[in-house]
Parts: sequence; structure tokens; C-alpha cells
Amino acid sequence: MLRCRTMWPWVLLLSLLSAGSSVVSQSIIKTLPGFTGDLPFILETGYIGVGELDEVQLFYYFIESERSPKDDPLLLWLTGGPGCSGLSAILYEIGPFTFNYANSSGNKPTLLLNPYSWTKWLMDHSMFLSNPLYISGDSYSGMTVPIILQEVLNGNEVGDQPPMNLKGYVLGNPFTDIIYDLNSRVKFAHRTALISDQLYESTKINCKGEYSRPDLSNAPCMEDLQVVSECIAKIQRPHILEPKCSELSPKPNKLWSWSFLGDSMIDILTSTPQVPGPWCRNYNYLYSYIWANDKTVQNALHVREGTITTWDRCNKSMIYSHNIITSIDYHHNLTKKDLRGLVYSGDHDMVIPHVGTQEWIETLNLTIGDSWRPWFVESQVAGFVTIYTEKKYSLTFTTIKGGGHTAPEYRPRESLAMVERWFAYYLL
Repeated sequence: MLRCRTMWPWVLLLSLLSAGSSVVSQSIIKTLPGFTGDLPFILETGYIGVGELDEVQLFYYFIESERSPKDDPLLLWLTGGPGCSGLSAILYEIGPFTFNYANSSGNKPTLLLNPYSWTKWLMDHSMFLSNPLYISGDSYSGMTVPIILQEVLNGNEVGDQPPMNLKGYVLGNPFTDIIYDLNSRVKFAHRTALISDQLYESTKINCKGEYSRPDLSNAPCMEDLQVVSECIAKIQRPHILEPKCSELSPKPNKLWSWSFLGDSMIDILTSTPQVPGPWCRNYNYLYSYIWANDKTVQNALHVREGTITTWDRCNKSMIYSHNIITSIDYHHNLTKKDLRGLVYSGDHDMVIPHVGTQEWIETLNLTIGDSWRPWFVESQVAGFVTIYTEKKYSLTFTTIKGGGHTAPEYRPRESLAMVERWFAYYLL
């Protein structure tokens, strides 16, 4: 019998659903379609108004610890994308339940407790104000989390209320800098034998190390990048060892594209194989489209009527202005604070390769307190870790062996062991 292990306190997952002025609302959810009986954890959903007139409404999930709510850290989790739903993180990454794939069929997905779960704000939950707060997220939220951290720190310094007991942050496979992260795909492809030594050396010389935004008039560089693109075109970038499945609408195959998680409902529905073929991770996502678009589910979660036309795992219709192309400067500022940071990377991710993450971390000029070494789960290598320090600041960088983009989705046991030890101040 599976038991839910919401070892860590609360996961607050925000999704932008609607615009409109209203006060804060919240509801305790006791049952959900697809799950038999009452939920064995406290789940709250609601809306938080943002702006001078609360003109933007953020939908949130608040999941309380089953261990020791008054003592455990408070974890704010922001999903990446941009535009991806917080429900995706709950169902596929760190939440207390997921789909029971073996016993789901057709349009009736069933839920299963996640044994590796990581389980408006604080004025309405004032009993938790003293709990240590960690601001966290993965993928594109690597751009936004450092900014939010800086804003919280600024607010604490000028006496904003309520004061936040900010202790640190957690970032998974974070998009941090357009040059370091996207350029590193070529280096990663070479390290993993997806491109040859000769092609890598030629590309490096002809493009002068600039692959994400190359000089289009540089013919030798563009020719090399075209060959690189052909070599990796059929590789599943979120996890290079998994099958890449066909989709209705071909995605841009540019090496430097940063729109990498925007699967849509129609892509997944039409890519489900009609004849025997390789399993594809996208097929797992099909159930979330069926479940989340079910009106009984939306009613159970107390989603406001009319705020969703069609739920999408990653909403590509939203207009974004990418006016921040790096968050490294914010990381530099954070190193001057009394904070702890955990940055982890699935080592089979070619969306945001770990080699690029290592490179921008090195620009912070921190002292290495614990050099690159393996860490273990049940006597097996689970990844490799380096610990950096700077006065009161510390940063732990770790790879998760066999993990892809959004590492907990691929290696849930190892990811849970990692955060359990880190929150408890144990060495990995």
C-alpha cells in the first residue's frame, strides 16, 4: 500500500488564470475526481490579487506538511515555461499525487499517491511566519526566482510587512543566462557523442564560441550549425536517451530556440501511436489534459467559472516580453547575503545542459568548500556535487544521474533524497 510522503511542508504553485478585481479567496479541498476517498494531506486552493486594484488574479495550491507543519520549511515553488501550469509540477514532479497510468484508460484518469512528493500569502497564514522560507522553481523560473529573492530581501530591509524569514532558494535545471545556457548545448552534444570531435572543433573555431546568436553572415559558422542541428534534430532534448515522438505541428528546430516546453493538447492527442511503437513521455501528459479540462475537476479545485477555456500544460498564447536575458547579476547580489542555495541539474538534459550551469556558477568567483564528488542513494551513485561558499553564503550544485529537464520527473527517489538532506543541512 502506497503512502504519501509529503516530507516538506508546503508547495505553493502559482498559475496565472484570470484578470479581474476581487479579494483573496481560499478553499480546503478534501476530495478529487480520480482519487478514492478523502485526500490524506491538506490541500488548499485559492486566488491572490496582484496590482493596485487586484486586477490580476493568481491561482495557487497550498499543500501542508504531514510531518511537522509548525517546524518544517515553507517552500514557494514557481513553475517555468514561461507560461507552464503549476499543476504540471504537482502531477509530474514534486506534488503529492500523480496519475495511475496502469489503471487509467480512455477519458477516466485515476490518481495515485506519489511516494516521492516534496510536500496568500503569509498574512492569511500568520502561524507560519516564523518558518524558514525557501523560494524555488525550475526551468524558466531560473530567470524569475533570483529577482523575487532580491525583492523579498529589499522588502525585509525596509521593513515591509509581513517580514519574510527567507533562508535560501532551490533551482532545478534553471534557465539563467541566454549565452551560457543555450551555447552550452553544442558542448553538451559533443560530450555525449551526439556530434563528432571534428564537427565540434570546426564549429567552435568558425563560430568563435557563439552558437545561440551567431553572425548570420558567417557562412562557415552557419554551415557547421546546420550540421549540428541535423545531428540532434531527432534527439529528445529534455532527456537525450528517451524516444522523440512525432507531433502534429513541427517545432522550430533552431539550436538557439528557447521555447522548449510548449507542448499543446493537440500535439499530444495526435501523437499517441495507433500502431505499436516506442513509449514516449508525452503520452503521460495526455491524462493531465483530460483530467484538468474536466469540469468536475475544475469545480473540485474551486477554479472560477469562465477563467479557463481550455487548460494547457504550457500556455503558448500568452504574450511575453523577454526583457531579461540573464539573472547572473542577481546571483552575484545573493552571494553577499546570509542565504543557502541549491542548484541541481539532470545530467541528460540538453534543454538547459549542466555544463552551462557550471560555467555561470564559476563566474560568481566563490570558494570551493567541497570539490566535485559523487553522492549516493542506497549505495549507488545518484549524481555529483560541488559546494561553494562566500562568508555567510553557501551554494550547493549537484547533478542528478540519469535525470532530464525537470529532474524530479525522471529521478523522483534521488531528487527527494537530495532535498531531504539539503534542507536538513546534511552533506549529500
